[in-house]
Amino acid sequence: MSAHNDSAHTEPESVDLSDPKLSRFEVYKEGLRRDDIEIIHYEPRFAKPGTKAEKRMERIVGGMFLFSGLFATAFVAAFIWWPWEYEGAATWRDPQTWYTPVLGATLGLSLLLFAAGVLTWAKKLLPIEELVQDRHDGGSSTEDRRIAEATVDGLVEDMGLRRRPFLVKAALLGAAPLGLAAVAPLGALLKDPGDMLTVTGWNAEKYNNGEPIRMMMRDGALVRPDMVSVGGQITVYPAIDHGATNQFPTAPVLLIHLRESDAAILRENLYPMYDEVDALWGNFVAYSKICTHVGCPTSLYEQQTQRLLCPCHQSQFNVVDNAAPIFGPATRHLPMLPMTVDDEGFFVATSDFLVPPGPAFWNRPSLPEEDEK
Repeated sequence: MSAHNDSAHTEPESVDLSDPKLSRFEVYKEGLRRDDIEIIHYEPRFAKPGTKAEKRMERIVGGMFLFSGLFATAFVAAFIWWPWEYEGAATWRDPQTWYTPVLGATLGLSLLLFAAGVLTWAKKLLPIEELVQDRHDGGSSTEDRRIAEATVDGLVEDMGLRRRPFLVKAALLGAAPLGLAAVAPLGALLKDPGDMLTVTGWNAEKYNNGEPIRMMMRDGALVRPDMVSVGGQITVYPAIDHGATNQFPTAPVLLIHLRESDAAILRENLYPMYDEVDALWGNFVAYSKICTHVGCPTSLYEQQTQRLLCPCHQSQFNVVDNAAPIFGPATRHLPMLPMTVDDEGFFVATSDFLVPPGPAFWNRPSLPEEDEK
């Protein structure tokens, strides 16, 4: 709010905006006056355009934009060509260890330099201006719209876009790779995933010549029923090459030894698709360990309440009701892995999961039994 004394303040005469002799600044100043805005101080950053100091600052700002574009280009190149797949244990000397840090550093520096360029442009090249405004209500007349156009033109003029083509080109060269950096990761979504979302390491036809796949622990030890106490649970993997590695990210299974009463409740609640294949063996049940929300490990098992908890977003699943979600953001049950015990007393999967484990995807096949509860 202006603090001027109204009685001592003489209102300037209104300016005829149709006068072709008016300069851009005069139209701009008239627009400010009509909006009850008073220019307290206005001073070009450089008294004379084109000085060495101004050119030096232009080069500094332009350099920030160009280096921003360079780092954005490096981000895109690293995202596409930098080795990222792990083959066994890796150390800091292996390039895949640096994949994520390289992406973070290049993109971070690109954004930082672009922002620094914009701020430096505003602080070191734009005019010094102080304004005081009285707020008011009202619509926009034709003259107001012309004033707005002059204001925008004034902003362009103050920024020196017309007489600083180097800065404009540098900003565009810096912004273009940044835009590419934002779009490039979407290219990973264009790859055909094949059957990796629907087939897991438990698929005997694909990974074990049609022979049922045994369950193993992370150290490779095959799993027998006497290895899991009543009320206990262990994480198991398909006993195939690399079965416990990231090569089969949706394969981990939580093998639970239920109490007799709990197993009876689960049998009463079994979805028909699991009942038809006799998915349980005795009082044992095997659920996918991959949360159906965003894929975190649901490894927290509460024996007393018969709940499986996902630590990431607190989804909870009812173990004695097909691992159906009962709390949190997850909306689908944890798929059950049909299993039995072979002639040598080891747990084996009788088939792959009947529905794809993990989070949903666009063309994910579904079954009516999933919506029963």
